[in-house]
Amino acid sequence: MLRSLLLCLSQAAWANRLLAGWGLSRRVALRFVAGESVADALRAAKGLNEKGIHATLDQLGEHITSAAEAGRAADGVLAVLDEIQQAGVRANVSIKLTQIGLALDSGDATCRDNLVRILERARAHGNFVRIDMEDSPYTDRTLALFDEMLSLGFSLETVGLVVQAYLYRTETDVRALLGKSVRLRLVKGAYHEPSTLAFPQKSDVDANYDRLAALLIDTALARPASVGREGHLPALAAIATHDEKRIAFARSYAEKVGLSKNALEFQMLYGIRRDLQEALARAGYPVRVYVPFGTRWVPYFMRRLAERPANLWFFVSNLFRG
Repeated sequence: MLRSLLLCLSQAAWANRLLAGWGLSRRVALRFVAGESVADALRAAKGLNEKGIHATLDQLGEHITSAAEAGRAADGVLAVLDEIQQAGVRANVSIKLTQIGLALDSGDATCRDNLVRILERARAHGNFVRIDMEDSPYTDRTLALFDEMLSLGFSLETVGLVVQAYLYRTETDVRALLGKSVRLRLVKGAYHEPSTLAFPQKSDVDANYDRLAALLIDTALARPASVGREGHLPALAAIATHDEKRIAFARSYAEKVGLSKNALEFQMLYGIRRDLQEALARAGYPVRVYVPFGTRWVPYFMRRLAERPANLWFFVSNLFRG
């Protein structure tokens, strides 16, 4: 019930305005968000790189309301790619298609044009763009646009996808995508979905996560690939979770089948389980941290609160401290 409420609030305009203007929520959000500028994100990425950890920079913002706004968001992603190149940090970028126009009436055309611009810049810099998977109304359209980008000549060294373990359909989608050697980031899923589309029980999500992780690892074993130039290119199998049991399963299964450590990348969120991030890096695995930044941080912040009671308690305890 509480999770559903927080996820609903993440999409409510009035809640976004209230929290964005509240100094306390802004301060607490800095646990999960690197800051509001590209410079803040690059500073965070450099700090991670110094610890042997790669980064994925994400300029926050989704469900924009005009083509002009979508174009400005795409321009921002182009600037991020340029700044990564200039700064020489080990980082790639992550984008949401609703941020660059998918939610508009002209969504597919607007989004397509902006996505092409972004991928052209990434290809020119030898960098990589990860397309996030959003809530289920956009799943098929996201997959269709991804396929269109491949048909336009963008390679799997330039663009990859996120898949969500809580959706019933994901195993079918993953098998199809792995047949094309797509670089996938496996997450549990952070949106509010009905039980007709997603596993309602955490135990079922966990079991499906492990099943999908094994599929990614088996594919990586058949097509060995290490982290690419300067840490921009992620491993073929990217396991994105803070759940130690899921991480332990992936490590154990990879060792059992003989997958080399550099072909299995663990990914986590900025500000969460830094100890685990650093321990995995010391153990010899590629580790990549998702670094969000920007002025439109409220929806992301609310989803992080919804994911774990500990995150909500962190917020509430700071609230009572004034």
